[in-house]
Amino acid sequence: MNIVLHQPEIPQNTGNIGRTCVATGSSLHLIRPLGFVINNKSLKRAGMDYWNDLDVHYYDNFRDFIDQHKNARIYMATTKAKHSYTDVTYHKDDFIMFGSEGSGIPEEILMDYPDNCIRIPMLSQYRSLNLSNSVAIILYEALRQTGFEDMLMEGELHTHRWSEVE
Repeated sequence: MNIVLHQPEIPQNTGNIGRTCVATGSSLHLIRPLGFVINNKSLKRAGMDYWNDLDVHYYDNFRDFIDQHKNARIYMATTKAKHSYTDVTYHKDDFIMFGSEGSGIPEEILMDYPDNCIRIPMLSQYRSLNLSNSVAIILYEALRQTGFEDMLMEGELHTHRWSEVE
């Protein structure tokens, strides 16, 4: 799976997302400009020692990203979407894009992908969820749909836990 962050602003969120990507075998794609320096102490702290294991790619702008992934299936997480993230059938090489914490994915990008926009249902009086939480919610649904390929399955986890107790 591929997670794309369009101009992320908060290093702790990006670090947490990077850690989630490492733990799930997902790639992280960062579209500049970033709101922080990538060697920022907060980013490293949030990503912990996992950052060196992260499959991370950088792009100068959205056009650069698209040019390098011409035939990619891209889903765009936005509060403006009509479809829930659970309405989508994900494939293991899909890209799931998230916008910056302050402004989300720019409207001009969303307008080019209206059928690919997805949202996390929430109460209407609230603006949005935390970016790293949103990534985790949608990523794990995509991974569930694709069978958690190469990941520890629930039955294996329970067997391991019970054998430790015995």
